[in-house]
Amino acid sequence: MYQFYFFDLDGTITDSSLGITNSVRYALAKYGIEEPDRKKLYRFIGPPLAESFREFYGFPEEQCQEAIRYYREYYRDKGIYENQVYDGLEEVLKKLKEVGKQLVVATSKPEVFAREIIRYFHLDSYFSYVAGMELDGGRGTKAEVIEYAIRSCGAEDRREVLMIGDRKHDVIGARQAGIDCVGVLYGFGSEEELKEAGAAGIAASVEDILKYA
Repeated sequence: MYQFYFFDLDGTITDSSLGITNSVRYALAKYGIEEPDRKKLYRFIGPPLAESFREFYGFPEEQCQEAIRYYREYYRDKGIYENQVYDGLEEVLKKLKEVGKQLVVATSKPEVFAREIIRYFHLDSYFSYVAGMELDGGRGTKAEVIEYAIRSCGAEDRREVLMIGDRKHDVIGARQAGIDCVGVLYGFGSEEELKEAGAAGIAASVEDILKYA
């Protein structure tokens, strides 16, 4: 029986596609790169930004860090609010809290932004902790964020911890940290991606998360 539920943020708690893709477009424009097809930029949702700029556009490390700074210029003031909570998600959080579960956010987004988003949508009463990466790149992998979240919430038995996320990075990070992960299909990852990464279960809808309570 799981006691601790670690929720990814982008693609799991909120649909952040508009804000993230607008921020990526803003950064790419600094290099004369235009991407008219917004859906091609959905692949930026979930993984660490440096990894995405490197993998999808071939940026060397120094340029990745510069691109992240440009991305944050837009995201900090506008992109962070171009966002919405998935329908039914708050009710799921409420039901998990009612049966005594401890809820934690574990995201590759910088922690300062994640905390602002959770406050903005008035979800902070549900979560005992919000764990994310550091602005300087520290805790740069999902496994590092999960380890940090485990320490922060005092989860001593990893068998009691469940990660919930929409991309393979959530599953892989969870496995590296020795915990189970349920992949959700309403976000930005496919069932094939999640199963290949080793997801312990699949939630087709927001409400399906409660099957693992």
